[in-house]
This record gives sequence, C-alpha cells and structure tokens, in this order.
Amino acid sequence: MNVSLTAQELIREKMLANIDIDKVEYLVDDYSKLIDLLSQTYHGLFNENKYKLTTQEQNKIIEMIADEITGFGPLRELMEDESISDIMVNGPEKIFIERYGLITLTNRRFINNTQLTDITKRLMQRVNRRIDEGRPLADARLIDGSRINAAISPITLDGTSLSIRKFSKNKRKLEDLVDMGAMSSDMANFLIISASCRVNIIISGGTGSGKTTLLNALSKYISENERVITLEDAAELNLEQPHVVRMETRLAGVENTGQITMRDLVINSLRMRPDRIIIGECRGEETFEMLQAMNTGHNGSMSTLHANTPRDAIARLESMIMMGPVNMPIFTIRRNIASAINLIVQVSRMNDGSRKIRNISEIMGMEGENIVLQDIFSFKPIKERDQLGKIQGEFINHGLLRRSSVRVNAEIYNLSNELSSIFSMVEK
Repeated sequence: MNVSLTAQELIREKMLANIDIDKVEYLVDDYSKLIDLLSQTYHGLFNENKYKLTTQEQNKIIEMIADEITGFGPLRELMEDESISDIMVNGPEKIFIERYGLITLTNRRFINNTQLTDITKRLMQRVNRRIDEGRPLADARLIDGSRINAAISPITLDGTSLSIRKFSKNKRKLEDLVDMGAMSSDMANFLIISASCRVNIIISGGTGSGKTTLLNALSKYISENERVITLEDAAELNLEQPHVVRMETRLAGVENTGQITMRDLVINSLRMRPDRIIIGECRGEETFEMLQAMNTGHNGSMSTLHANTPRDAIARLESMIMMGPVNMPIFTIRRNIASAINLIVQVSRMNDGSRKIRNISEIMGMEGENIVLQDIFSFKPIKERDQLGKIQGEFINHGLLRRSSVRVNAEIYNLSNELSSIFSMVEK
C-alpha cells in the first residue's frame, strides 16, 4: 500500500471517531458484513476522495480498520499462519516472528503506537484483563488459547510491547519429537514408562525451549482412571483424559482484591482429592507446597521451571522454597527435594532453532549435604553441522542404576520388561 502513514493515520482516526466499536463488535465473526459497514462509513466521510486513493488503496485501508476492530490489526495474517509459533512486537515498526525455531523481522508494521496500544487494550478487554498507565503490564490467555503478554508506557520506552505464544491446534506426541530430532526413541520410551508408572518429573529449560510442549506430550500417558488437577498462570495444557480439572491464577482486581496466586491453587488442589497435580510452571513460593504434594501420595505429579542444567534446576528449587513462608535449613530443603522429585528432564533451544532434550537425570538421594544426580540420557553435539546448518550429535544412553526409583515404580506397574529392554545393552 503506497498511501502515506500520515494519510492512513488521519483516515483511521476519523473513521474510528465515527464508529461505535462496542456496537459493531457483534460483526467480529462476520468479516464480510463488517467490511460492507466500514465501506459505507468510508465513502460517507470521504466521498470526494480527498486523498486521491485508488479503489485498491481504499479497500486496503478499510480491511486494515476491520482487522483492528476484529482484534489483531496487522497481526491478523500472522495469527492465521500455522507455521508461526510466536509473534513479538517491539513498538509499532518492529514485528518479529518465530517460524520453525528461527526468529525473523517481518515487513509489517502498525501505523503508530496509538494504534498498537489501542489494539492491545482491546485484546485485553475481551478476556477481562486491564492494561493502562496505572497498570502497564498484563498477561492473559486469548479466546483461541494463545498466550499474550503486553507492556505499555511508562514501562516501555520505545512503544508498546506484545509477545504472543500462539496456541497450537496440533498436539505434538513424543513420537513427533523423536522424528524432529529432539530425543532418541529410547528416551521417548523411557519417558512414556516414567509417566505411566507415576514418577515425579520436573521439566527444566529456558524460554521457548519446548517445556510446555513436552509436558503436554507426557500427559497423554496418564491413565484415564486418574483424577488430574492442572494449575497454570495462563492455561496452555490440553489434557485428553476425562477426569481433569483445569485451574488458572487470577490477578487482583481494580481495588487490588480478588487475587488468586499459584500457591493458593496448589493448597486448594490438595483438598480436591487429586491423583496427580500438574503445575504449568513453578516460579515462586508455591514450590514448597508442590514438593509436599509429591511427598504425600500424589505420585506422577509434574511441573516445569526455568533453569539451564539439571543442577541449576535443583538450585532454583532451593531458592524458590526460600521465597515461601516456611523457614527451614538448607539441608532440610534439599532432603525434601530429593525425596519428592525423581527425574529432571533438561530441554534446550539450540542456536540453530532446534529443540533438544540435553539430559534426563535422576535424583538418587543425598550424599552428605548434597543432592546426588545421575545422568540416564544426554545429548553430545559434534562440531560439524549438516547441509542445512542444523546441529548434529548423539543421544547417549548411560544406563539405569539398579536402585533407581523408576525401576521400583516400573515393577509396581508391570513395566519392568519394557524398561529393561531400553537398557539391555548398558545395564549397571
């Protein structure tokens, strides 16, 4: 579109000033009728074609305003593109996307920061979230399941910031992750057995490393006879079992009341007779209650957290427990971690955009005052890359110790033979 940004801005302002958006929002699901209404408004306001626009340029501006009213503005086509997983907006002129693990700058832009901020506020209003100068940060789950984080002035210095993690309609299976090179088939089979026989699992990794994707994939192997409670800040998990209760935290309202924290949800979930508790992400003082749940009969519980290695994950768990109201010495904290958690699965987003499971490690208990970790699987990269520039390497099976808690659980659930077949060549 060759229309100047100034002309676009003036036309947009005049049209929106003559439209009651609240009254036309009913046309959100009828795009063609909305276009007809906006066309009538446009030609009523600019019947003399003041800006000397071609019919094609007029139609483009009308579509732009329709896209803004329906929600996403210039992001609409990006939201509809299923190959895009993330959209990141750094002010009106910089819109980045992540596609197939690689982040690129698009040629799309907003007219100005006012348009970007208006769209952001409208998106938040539709899911009962508030964002303004008094509360310039917001996090929400959109109607389609996508997760959105927004920050506006005065927090952001170069325009409104938006981060959208799109909801994937295609739930990936562990087999898919094997095909994508994220893990070996032995690793997938081991995780299937671990999830099936109710081993407590922490998935550790950085932002965008695939933690939630893996957690969703593991949830498939939970028995349909189990009652599962999922707790999240913004719901992303999509369990298929019939006996699932999904719960979500809530921010404080306008009068700073009504907040429901993750710790509140964990404590409440223990009164709901769960077989397993799945926490989308462990971030703070709820960690102690999560470990207590794992230690008191809720075997097979799972969560994710941000850390770069399995050892870092343990250190982060220690720090988060210290954030809580329970004051205890570090030895007691470590003993709680060692008795509650069986496996730490470390996932990473590599610099070629691919995701890999770098380690599957088992907590083997305490040795003195320290937690003992034992690698079961690890990924060893090699320097040479393939013809597409992708990282190559080997998934190493280190074997499973005879005193492993996974062996004990597998025996209880009659999965010992399946487990032994994975490690038949590397028995310890």
